Amino acid sequence: MTSAPSTPPAAIRLHPHDHVAIACRDLVAGAKLEAFGLAAGNDIPAAHKVALTAIARGGEIRRYGQIIGFASRDIRPGEHVHTHNLSMGDFERDYAPGIDCRPPAPAAEPLTFQGFRRADGRVATRNYIGVISTVNCSATVSKTVARHFAGKLAAYPNVDGVVPITHSFGCCIDHHGEGIAQLRRTLGGYVRHPNFAAVVVIGLGCEANQMGALFMAEGVTPGDTLRTLVIQDEGGTRKAIDAAIACVEQMLPMADRARREPVPLSELTVALQCGGSDGYSGITANPALGVAVDMLVRHGGTAILSETPEIYGAEHLLTRRAASADIAAQLIERIRWWEAYAERERGSIDNNPTPGNKAGGLTTILEKSLGAVAKSGSTPLTGVYRYAERVDRRGLVFMDAPGYDPMGATGQVAGGANLIVFTTGRGSCFGAKPAPSLKLATNTAMYTRMVEDMDINCGDIMDGAATLEEKGAEIFAAMVRLASGERSKSETLGIGDEEFVPWMIGAQM
Repeated sequence: MTSAPSTPPAAIRLHPHDHVAIACRDLVAGAKLEAFGLAAGNDIPAAHKVALTAIARGGEIRRYGQIIGFASRDIRPGEHVHTHNLSMGDFERDYAPGIDCRPPAPAAEPLTFQGFRRADGRVATRNYIGVISTVNCSATVSKTVARHFAGKLAAYPNVDGVVPITHSFGCCIDHHGEGIAQLRRTLGGYVRHPNFAAVVVIGLGCEANQMGALFMAEGVTPGDTLRTLVIQDEGGTRKAIDAAIACVEQMLPMADRARREPVPLSELTVALQCGGSDGYSGITANPALGVAVDMLVRHGGTAILSETPEIYGAEHLLTRRAASADIAAQLIERIRWWEAYAERERGSIDNNPTPGNKAGGLTTILEKSLGAVAKSGSTPLTGVYRYAERVDRRGLVFMDAPGYDPMGATGQVAGGANLIVFTTGRGSCFGAKPAPSLKLATNTAMYTRMVEDMDINCGDIMDGAATLEEKGAEIFAAMVRLASGERSKSETLGIGDEEFVPWMIGAQM
């Protein structure tokens, strides 16, 4: 889709090899699909699939020119194609490492945004103070401290707020296992995050996730911008709250001295997320975001694709863009880990898509993944990271994470993302402090219904009012404005205090 038709058709075919078209609006039985010489064989909801040809039972079904599953029974031309007649199946992928790796030409005139340059050179898009829990047992204290400052920062106009970072873990886990190491890596990423001018870390005292071990593992040292409190040492809840409030009050004047200044766009690291996806996600918002990602990478910036179960079945599109055979192998290894994990847990990777995704027209994880990968644009894959690892390469990278949006975003922010772009078709209400979130609606009906939550409507691509290139440029410009201090819809609504969700692995004892 590179040009906008004056009137949207009843259904569109995305690739010449596709066996299905996507309904552009609700189709009643008998509705004419003139472009294909067919009529709808039954009622077909908007964003759902309609068969363009007869497909025998067991036959492959393609969308985007790629296999999204196999016919579980014979399918007639014009018939609705969904969970009742389309299912998963095994097939070989052509990984062809690096065959499509084509580094983009750098932008002729590199852009800047207005960011906060920290003393150590890191760049922030927001200027918060964080109150971080080591364990669930210190979560209430942390939240109470943050609430104390709500509406009380008028004297500190350059401070965006005091943010609680709390979670439900940190104890009754192997003290030396993979699970606690991953939790510490996640917490360490937030402690070091440039969007925090300063941080207070609060522990209970007897938890498995001891503060000393956390700091040692993550190589951080307390000081003027990192203060620590232990509730049991302070003498209990009330005394710990008072002590933490005093710490924040001491930090506020220092944090308020920060000023925005022009910084290269290469300092922008964007987390790519999608949630509540629908059948339009891979046609409008996701590929439009991909256009914006290509623009960002040309300016030297970084984009983090994530959610491994949601690239499953489309990973070959990424390995073909890998900058080296080793990077491709790392990505395939993560896919194999997830296959083994699902088998061990007696589950199926195809448990994703969610019921909401399926109501929106997505049938298998293969179909969902092909649309999700479109967020990554077309630039080379330059790195693969474990969950919450610090991202130290520029360009497009991948981070291993589950498909649960808050969990994936938490890992990306821990890895250094200072901005999030989140596409949604069903209407996910998402924000994630300390990184601001830009939300893209895949369809006009949802955007209109939830305009207070959605920043940009990508449904006008489907409506014939915009091209992918135009919308991608609009998203890119909005990313630069957001990074420079413009508030997103989720920030205006105050969303983001509850979206810190670490991925906990390992046995809880």
